[in-house]
Amino acid sequence: MAKRNAILPALFLFLSLVSFSQKNPENDRLRRIILTEGQAEVVIAYPGRTEIDQLTRNVSVYSVHDGKVKISLSPLTVDWFLARRYDYSIVERAAHKGIITASGLSQAMQWETYPSYTQYDSIMRHFHTAWPGLCVLDTIGTSINGRLVLALKISDNCEEKEAEPSVFYSSTIHGNETGGFILMLRLADYLLENYLSDDRIRNLVDNLEIWINPLANPDGTYRSGNAIVAPLRYNSAGYDLNRNFPDPLLTNTVRQKETEDMMNFLQKNRFSLSANFHSGEEVINYPWDRWPYMHADSWWFYQIGRAWADTAHKYARKGYMDFMDNGVTNGYDWYPVYGGRQDYVTYDLRGREVTVELDTNFITPAADLEDLWEYNYRSMLGYLENALFGIRGIITDAVTGKPLAAKITIDSHDTGDSFVMSDSVTGFYVRFLTTGSYDLRFEAENYNDTVLYDILVRNRESTDLSVELVPEKGTDPPKVKSPLFYPNPAEEFVNMVLPDNMTGSIRISVYNSSGIKVADYKQVSSGTLLEGISVSHLPPGLYHVLFRNQESGLNASGSFLVIRDF
Repeated sequence: MAKRNAILPALFLFLSLVSFSQKNPENDRLRRIILTEGQAEVVIAYPGRTEIDQLTRNVSVYSVHDGKVKISLSPLTVDWFLARRYDYSIVERAAHKGIITASGLSQAMQWETYPSYTQYDSIMRHFHTAWPGLCVLDTIGTSINGRLVLALKISDNCEEKEAEPSVFYSSTIHGNETGGFILMLRLADYLLENYLSDDRIRNLVDNLEIWINPLANPDGTYRSGNAIVAPLRYNSAGYDLNRNFPDPLLTNTVRQKETEDMMNFLQKNRFSLSANFHSGEEVINYPWDRWPYMHADSWWFYQIGRAWADTAHKYARKGYMDFMDNGVTNGYDWYPVYGGRQDYVTYDLRGREVTVELDTNFITPAADLEDLWEYNYRSMLGYLENALFGIRGIITDAVTGKPLAAKITIDSHDTGDSFVMSDSVTGFYVRFLTTGSYDLRFEAENYNDTVLYDILVRNRESTDLSVELVPEKGTDPPKVKSPLFYPNPAEEFVNMVLPDNMTGSIRISVYNSSGIKVADYKQVSSGTLLEGISVSHLPPGLYHVLFRNQESGLNASGSFLVIRDF
């Protein structure tokens, strides 16, 4: 009898699955599409707020529009979706006729075609070699398949970490959302080409550190090889990289290499302002994506989003970027997203990031790339200018004058950890705010709090406010032990003993007595001893050295003398 009772539930489940399969003849076709193409898109009726919250934790929802939910499915998520027994329809996509691969580098840099991966790599290296004083090429990391994830830094002192705002533009974290990829390349070219002739561009480059990452998911975009043929939303392991960042409710996330590399890059640079470029709709999306309450600076976010959309409207075809509130939406009001980069940057790193949806087409046809640029490039420049405004300054120790990492909070304004931090290397901070009067609190460990009242902020103006924090009574200001150099004086090489907290990946910058940088080294230390640093190429004289830990941002300095025995 017990055996019979055990069999009955299993039989019922089997019959239910058979019945379900009979009612949904598209299931097999859906699986075949995903097997051959790596992904498929489906549409379901809007199931209500509670259900869509569950949906977005498990599959990649990419839009909610007119009572319909648009979903992208991968081999990793299709089983979960089918098990929920939704009534769905498969989105039929036409062949990717708009993808045209440039015949060579010259054609690719006309920005009306798509480059091959090797052409893309060459374009990024060309920027660096053609304008060495204005940009440096860096690597965020590599994809699972070993493709470089590249980033270009554009600034007047591009080799230095300066006390000024840093801005990060990143695109195509979804590999099949290609319009932003070309716009980022073209923007880099535009900034570099017009630096000497355009006052607006020169002001941006001279006063900002601008980082551009055109292609965050190269394996998805170049899934089929060196040319873009059938790009994929996901990385090569089938993960949606913009659902892969830390989130309090996603405790079982399998963090991907591309995500870990991007997190390390973002943590190291701590950008003041950033934007993540997508396609699928036409709208500016601002935080929060995963919380129903508003960010403390939601009105500021809305204003900068409003400025982007309104500027685009002036130059775009009728109907462009008029989705949601005429081109602007709060993320959660649209639909919740868990594990997104926008909230990770804004919450965990205390930055400010929006998501820019550029095109209803995932793959912008090559013939439309010029129009997409015309619609948006002025907005891209205007967004960069936002980083020039707000309250800014440098936080230092009142006794030693050394820069401090401090917490800056707006009393009676900040909620949900919306404060910002000053940079530990330069002491620089910037806080973006709407017009008004604010009370600012400055805090650092072992220092007395400083509160400054009624600080006036005006729209599109900067308010300079540097602060010296006084050490708490009975405590000594933090000290960094000076490195030990030997032999000193040196002839051919020098050994360096660093403070205990300077282990890891170290960047070493050497300056002559005139303050001119003469050498740069990158070295990964296994301890506090750096051996055999060559100085044979340096002329005799006194040299000052700045050490910076690439992971923690801690720095130390010292000097050594070079002599020659003739």
